[in-house]
Amino acid sequence: MRLIAVAFALGAAWLQTRPELPEFRWLWLTPLGLTLAAWLPVEGRYRHAHGLAWLAVAALAGFYYAAWRAELRLAEALAPAWEGRDLALQGRVVGLPEATGRGWRFGFAVERAAAPGAAVPGRVMLNLYDFANPDAEPVRAGECLRLTARLHRPHGNANPGGFDYEAWLLERDIRALGYLTAAPGRVGDCGGAWRAALDRAREAVRGRLQTALAGQPYAGVVVALAVGDQNAISDAQWTLFRHTGVTHLMSISGLHVTLFSALAFWCVQAFWRRAPGLCLYVPARKAGAAVGLAAAAAYVALAGFGIPAQRTLYMLATAVAILLASRATSATRTLAAALFAVVLIDPWAALSPGFWLSFGAVAALVLASAGRMESLPAWRAWIRAQAAVSLALIPALLAIFHEVSLVSPLANAFAIPLVSLVVVPLTLTAAALPWDGVAWLAHAVLALVMQGLVWLDALPQPVWHGAQPGPLGIGLALLGAAVLLMPRGLPGRWLGAVLFLPLLFPRIERPGPGEAWLHVLDVGQGLAVVARTQGHALAFDAGPLYASGEDAGRRVVAPFLFAQGITRLDGLVVSHDDSDHSGGAASLGESHRPAWALSPIAAQSPERLSPHGHTLRQGLPRMTPCRAGQSWTWDGVTFEVLHPPAHHYANPNYSDNERSCVLKVTSPHGAALLPADIERLGELNLQERVPEKLAAEVLVAPHHGSGSSSSPAFVAAVRPRYVVFSAGHRNRYGHPKGEVVQRYREAGAQPLRTDREGALEIRFTQQGIEVEKAREVRQRYWQGR
Repeated sequence: MRLIAVAFALGAAWLQTRPELPEFRWLWLTPLGLTLAAWLPVEGRYRHAHGLAWLAVAALAGFYYAAWRAELRLAEALAPAWEGRDLALQGRVVGLPEATGRGWRFGFAVERAAAPGAAVPGRVMLNLYDFANPDAEPVRAGECLRLTARLHRPHGNANPGGFDYEAWLLERDIRALGYLTAAPGRVGDCGGAWRAALDRAREAVRGRLQTALAGQPYAGVVVALAVGDQNAISDAQWTLFRHTGVTHLMSISGLHVTLFSALAFWCVQAFWRRAPGLCLYVPARKAGAAVGLAAAAAYVALAGFGIPAQRTLYMLATAVAILLASRATSATRTLAAALFAVVLIDPWAALSPGFWLSFGAVAALVLASAGRMESLPAWRAWIRAQAAVSLALIPALLAIFHEVSLVSPLANAFAIPLVSLVVVPLTLTAAALPWDGVAWLAHAVLALVMQGLVWLDALPQPVWHGAQPGPLGIGLALLGAAVLLMPRGLPGRWLGAVLFLPLLFPRIERPGPGEAWLHVLDVGQGLAVVARTQGHALAFDAGPLYASGEDAGRRVVAPFLFAQGITRLDGLVVSHDDSDHSGGAASLGESHRPAWALSPIAAQSPERLSPHGHTLRQGLPRMTPCRAGQSWTWDGVTFEVLHPPAHHYANPNYSDNERSCVLKVTSPHGAALLPADIERLGELNLQERVPEKLAAEVLVAPHHGSGSSSSPAFVAAVRPRYVVFSAGHRNRYGHPKGEVVQRYREAGAQPLRTDREGALEIRFTQQGIEVEKAREVRQRYWQGR
């Protein structure tokens, strides 16, 4: 049964790696496999074939079951004809609305679309922007609204080693995104009364805790532990949690739900055993399990039935059902049954890192305790458990996040009991009772935990980053972890450590001598380019600052660099201070500590702020102004700044765009020109000063392909084979302009677009220029649907 459950889960997981859904005509293989499995004898020479047949049938069943569920979910899609058109919708706000830097973002359950024939999904995610609706009132949880919105199908950035936003939306059944074109109107009663009441209660709890802890540094964490709203946790705090390996503790996680349920179980069981009359009707263990499950369900409801919390509830319900049925079973059988139940309910679970980390942690604890008869003191058992979990999760952490916290065992050793067994119960008490003192006490205990985390983070090397490992390295490391967790005395147990070497030191593909690789990352409406030579890496711009407050440097560029095994940049060029180019520079400076930085910003006020208020120099080394004529050579590849001339800084008539740094990268196998946001005046200046240096095989289109750039004379001077447009999906500027794309086509250039093809990798090699598109390399069945 255990292996069959694992095979079923792996079959469902395999579907999530497919570029398209399978044809169901091959489903006839399932009854054939069942017949074969039933026909083969259990004993004798065919016993192994019997087992393999059952595993194959289970894997095939999991694969096609997940495909059937995916077909049903994808069928509820926004028709392409209705993208970008005003739609009058009526429905209810689902979950807690989130305040963003530009307004509100909220889930919306659509009950009715006024447009005849409009096919609108049942659940969408909407934005209400302040600049478009200055008089609109804040959106409240559970409200029934009538609104006008413009929707589009799910779309996310596609980058190597990056987060798959489209998969995240699919798992949560959000099948369209959009924004309001006018302030919404409130209407009377609508469906989903019980869910609306729950969401209003959660919003009331959030408001009460925010009021009680106003001005306190960790109020956002307390709120997150109560109702699952992580909006008020700062980027600096998330960085601290990631470095110390306690991210799972600072929101409603499976660990908190499990330990809260266990706390209720222990309390009820202790009370029940003191009442012999009750034990005659229901054994204390069963009563405690039932109440523990009810407590977990209440906590998951308060969390808004988030997907990770739901998975934990399914696992606990499976374990409790086995207990209530009085079935004697092993821990591994219970874990396998929970795995089967989770995948049956949520076949997209394999897309979530939490799924692998949760089951991996429990499996590590089961394996670490197997075959050991000695009784250890509680503190030693706790240390052993932390060591086992930390060791077993290294392969998953490196594969998913490209980093491992070296201080995680120490941090979790004191943070787990304090947060899960003290802070969480106090927080839930404060949520249930109107006593501000309880919330203050929870915050005080949390502050002690945070101080310990700050001390650990101050150590010289709190986190270790590794390149993206291959499947073989991950598999060998998992085997090595299993060997190391075996009881002492197993011959050759030390070989488990050797099996970790391919994971920790993977083979990394790098440019050869004289080669240059250009990575134009998919950052939405903005620009971020990484240029690599054999032994050096340069970032040209760092992408935008997003409306949510996050930035591309932290979300896109840094994960990409870590996945490539790049832990430090040799240089950074910030072309100018528009936030779609400089928004991620500070984060990138903190994560990859560039040796130097060039930017026109250095010639301006040292405390120059972006339009969104962040100091561009924060986290960066001393910046030097870009000036035409600057150049350097790395590994046979020449980098040269062509623009702006020094005297442009003294002329206030030049805009920031016209003063953008223009960089040319020249290798023996071809050249690339990166003109940032220069417009026609800058293009004319380049044609007058350095016309002989403009020719390049690859051109990153100036100003994202706007109509104010890419003049016919400039296009003719560059004569590119490829032109790259870095633009956001359905951006409000209409970049790239159709006439600009056509102009490049007529000049013989092949257009490449990040909004359609994802991140672009362009290699200048001895064999010629090679182009790789992220959406072609990593196709998934949900993309564009």
